[in-house]
Amino acid sequence: MDTIRLRLDVSYDGTDFSGWAAQPGRRTVAGVLIEAFARLIGAETPLGLTVAGRTDAGVHATGQVCHVDLPVERWTELDGSLLRRLAAVLPADARVRAITPVPDTFDARFSATFRRYEYRVTDAQWGPEPLRRHDTLGWMRPLDLDRLNVAAAGLVGEHDFAAFCKRKEHATTIRAINRLDWRRDPDGVCVATVQADAFCQAMVRSLVGAMLTVGDGRRQPEWPAKLLTMRERSSEVMVAAAHGLTLVAVGYPDEAEYAARADATRRLRA
Repeated sequence: MDTIRLRLDVSYDGTDFSGWAAQPGRRTVAGVLIEAFARLIGAETPLGLTVAGRTDAGVHATGQVCHVDLPVERWTELDGSLLRRLAAVLPADARVRAITPVPDTFDARFSATFRRYEYRVTDAQWGPEPLRRHDTLGWMRPLDLDRLNVAAAGLVGEHDFAAFCKRKEHATTIRAINRLDWRRDPDGVCVATVQADAFCQAMVRSLVGAMLTVGDGRRQPEWPAKLLTMRERSSEVMVAAAHGLTLVAVGYPDEAEYAARADATRRLRA
């Protein structure tokens, strides 16, 4: 059966999802996508749904990317209407915003060159604005932006982030962070932006949790970087709440480099 690979750009409010990955008896983003496609093309059609990064329960996305393989015949029938049809059958807290045919060398997970997240936290005494309560953490202590950025600078680069990760058997905790910084938006909300080739489980939220204790004065700015010498998860690191975190972008190389990038990533992760 001839198939065509489609890149899907996906957004979701993670509040009521048990993460991305399909799980029996749980509502997940992958689960509702699979159900939506089943209604449109039939449950018997294998999709090969592959995602750039499996987000945890409660984490949001505005720039998630995944791919599916559809029979060419079904794509020919649905081309031009699939986006609208998916909007009609998906729940309101998950949207497919773009559908793009790509070469079969494209792999949403292994071809990616970076993932970029943002974490929103307000130190306003009254807490998050009601309309942003699902994507903004309330922090009851004042935060110093300069201290946050000094702490962030010490974590940039390629390191073993074992102290900040939930270790998986036979999986490396070495990652390369090429951007980590904080800004304060006009509404007063502090936003951390972190970008890396990839992240291990709970890594971003652990980094944020460590930096917040620096920002509010309880830890010294050098403390998070000192944890990089550890080879096991640190019990001193707080994991920040999931709802403040949003996956905002996934980057990919030029089309001709999809396969080479995927092969290199598979070797690295192995």
